[in-house]
Amino acid sequence: MEEYRLKIKNISGHKRNIDRLKAEGKKIVFTNGCFDILHIGHARYLYSAKKLADYLIVAVNSDMSVKRLNKGKDRPIVQEDQRAELVAALGCVDAVVIFDQDTPLKVIEHLMPDVLVKGGDWGENEIVGADLVKTNGGKVISLPYINGSSTTDIVEKIKGRE
Repeated sequence: MEEYRLKIKNISGHKRNIDRLKAEGKKIVFTNGCFDILHIGHARYLYSAKKLADYLIVAVNSDMSVKRLNKGKDRPIVQEDQRAELVAALGCVDAVVIFDQDTPLKVIEHLMPDVLVKGGDWGENEIVGADLVKTNGGKVISLPYINGSSTTDIVEKIKGRE
């Protein structure tokens, strides 16, 4: 088995390690997304997120969670285990968890990151868990959106509907 696949665990599987890292004074950054058809916007975003703290944990929406987000009747295109593995294979990512809820709030509550990050297309008042993280002394950061690099745009281009 490839070593990077060991980065993928359930919430409980990550909790002990994150608690240890925090006790050592390490900062934990958290982000989430579907990551369906991994593209340059995802890579730049995740590498930028990693620069904000010592340890980057990424929560990936399960297949059912993506379907409930109404991203399109054919989405996700890539299955959750493969999406999680692709994200885990990136050198900037330290940990991956798949979540089945509509939002990552349960994961955020359980892991309580020091920094919560989303893309610039999200306002702080729209970021799930922002109040919780800030109340616990953490930061919420919106990273710049990379124009022209969305999975939806790629899917539409493939379908010939630019």
